[in-house]
Amino acid sequence: MIQRSPKRAAAQVSLVHGSRRLIQEADMKIPVIRYHTAKIDGVNVFYREAGPADGPIVVLLHGFPTSSHMFRNLIPLLADRYHVIAPDYPGFGESDAPDHTRFAYTFGNYADIVDALLNHLDAKRYAMYVMDYGAPVGYRLALKHPDRVTALIVQNGNAYEEGLKEFWDPIKAYWAENTPARREALAGLVSLETTKFQYLDGMSDAARIDPDNWVHDQALLDRPGNKDIQLDLFHDYGTNVPLYPKFQAFFRERKPPTLIVWGKNDKIFPADGAAPYLRDLPNAEMHMLDSGHFALEDKLDEMAPLIHDFLDRNLGRT
Repeated sequence: MIQRSPKRAAAQVSLVHGSRRLIQEADMKIPVIRYHTAKIDGVNVFYREAGPADGPIVVLLHGFPTSSHMFRNLIPLLADRYHVIAPDYPGFGESDAPDHTRFAYTFGNYADIVDALLNHLDAKRYAMYVMDYGAPVGYRLALKHPDRVTALIVQNGNAYEEGLKEFWDPIKAYWAENTPARREALAGLVSLETTKFQYLDGMSDAARIDPDNWVHDQALLDRPGNKDIQLDLFHDYGTNVPLYPKFQAFFRERKPPTLIVWGKNDKIFPADGAAPYLRDLPNAEMHMLDSGHFALEDKLDEMAPLIHDFLDRNLGRT
């Protein structure tokens, strides 16, 4: 048993009471994040949820190779006013990962799953934060329900062929020739080396990047059968490219309020893919950040005020 001196114990009690007083005096309301699972089309879909139930809804759609975990620090900063919903796609995070021979790992299916989840939660209108894989998932959802989208926040999420640069060359070869050799050539994209690269490359301050990110993501990537899930998705990503003109038509015709916050040093979805948005959304607000692929990890202090201000101006205060 650890013995504490009376003075030390009294000091600790005083510190606890002092902290409580500071919170009460500041009238601080610390948002609570809740963790749920819903059965959608026979699959357990995990999602994080926070904020007032009657607040404007903001849906956060994650990228590869992560999950809703990528939004863990942003959610509390939005949930003071907004009803935040952040799902994990099947095969990612805490959602089920059925064998790839028993489940269609496609972006069309992901959009349907997210759509069904939002219907389950009675989410009729929502802003979408899209990043990486989240962009085609979200934009497919927008094509299904254009009237439901209240605003877009785009972080390194592509909708233009200009954004598919050298990194994508071996993946494009796989799209063109779906052979075992082309498939296996991409196996390195699910390695620890590549996962760390995604978090560290292009970051202005690597000391801000929590190594738990790649440890967490890699542990999930290394689950039995997950490599085949990811390789199926690499191939199906090619089905998004023919939809780019439809995504762009949605931007032009619906003109959703749009905030673009883009890590300009990203080699996966480089800055070349950001500027074309302004062709179709000339009123979009664009901020190019000195960051890489996962800009929320080192630029949260810059991004969160931009995002909150954008939502306040376009969704209204509650």
